[in-house]
Amino acid sequence: MRNVLTEATAAEIRKILAAHTPWGIAGQAGTHARPDAVEAPQMRTPDGQAKARSIIEAAHKAAAGGDYACRFGRYPILEAYQQQWSPDSPHDLLLEYLNAPDFLGLVRDITGIDNLVKADAQATMFGPGHFLGRHIDSHVAEGWRVAYVLNMAGDDWHPDWGGYLNFLDEDGDIVEGWRPRFNTLNLFAVPQAHSVGYVPPFAPAQRFAITGWVRDR
Repeated sequence: MRNVLTEATAAEIRKILAAHTPWGIAGQAGTHARPDAVEAPQMRTPDGQAKARSIIEAAHKAAAGGDYACRFGRYPILEAYQQQWSPDSPHDLLLEYLNAPDFLGLVRDITGIDNLVKADAQATMFGPGHFLGRHIDSHVAEGWRVAYVLNMAGDDWHPDWGGYLNFLDEDGDIVEGWRPRFNTLNLFAVPQAHSVGYVPPFAPAQRFAITGWVRDR
């Protein structure tokens, strides 16, 4: 769904993501491994920087071996809201908007799933070297029904810069790929196989987005 927000609102959210978001790094190395992260304050310490390097290296090794892996920049909006990291911040207001009747009603109308009751959220930033390996989002027991990506990448995002949201069939072939267009809302039912393509070292821009799941509990 393109142009889902007003132009002014979308521009303001992109500005917040680009200039006013304390980015950490998240990663996972292996299907059965636990996700790991280093938040922005830790990134400024030697121990945090060492842990970030460890996350990056472990994800690289797992991916090279054909296992699930990911690494990308993130700010955990829901966790920050619950723990009051920055009360009444723009990120808090955005989470409240995503749980307001207008947004939840829009998702219900588009998907036809009437029992969606809440949304979580994280801010994500895919830069050079970042990727999200093939996975299916199988957390049905946690109420995950619909995954969403509110894209805030620049209008000039080039196909050669990677970062596409790809959908795969059982043979591992990409059957559809969505470019990260500015001010575009992507919705898809889970579980199903998908990934975010590798962003190469020469990519000059950053793929900003708000991502999460809309839940039935």
